[in-house]
Amino acid sequence: MAKKDAPPRWDSGMQQRLARGEAAALGELYDRFASLVHGLAHRVLGDEPAADALTREVFAHVWQHPDAYDPRQGPLRTWVATLTHRLAVRRLRATEAAALTDGGAGSPEELERKVRRASVAARADFIVHSLPAPLRAALELAYFQRRDYRQTAADLGVTEEEARRRLRLGLQLLATAHDTAGPGAPPPGHKGAA
Repeated sequence: MAKKDAPPRWDSGMQQRLARGEAAALGELYDRFASLVHGLAHRVLGDEPAADALTREVFAHVWQHPDAYDPRQGPLRTWVATLTHRLAVRRLRATEAAALTDGGAGSPEELERKVRRASVAARADFIVHSLPAPLRAALELAYFQRRDYRQTAADLGVTEEEARRRLRLGLQLLATAHDTAGPGAPPPGHKGAA
């Protein structure tokens, strides 16, 4: 039986391949995480070209610093999301601070509120996309298609009690989006944050 804290094999193997400079590993990593990185970047920055540029920056950073990821600290997905969030917030602050300096409307307090809103939205997106498929499906039916728990149960082919359980758990996980640690941070009380 595997040790409970052992990192997933894929994450460790990917980190080792990147450290060896395997270009194919970067391509595989990009294929797996590009939509996550771009989505988080776009959610924070609110600008497609800026999100594209940040996506390139994140993968360049991973390629240049593969040893910055420690598989014992958590999943590679979480580390990449946290890196994306950190770089996106840094860029948002720099862009907005430059606008303030150039006489743009707003204040430092408004900048921090904007950064906070963007961070919470990015974390919520990360949580939704990280949910197990049954929880994500229940939330999508209930909130995007406006189904009640009875309709959700019928659409999913589960009992009403199971639909309520999935919705409750999904909402509890989404409630952690207000955690200030960033999109890749584990829920409160979780050990081994990345």
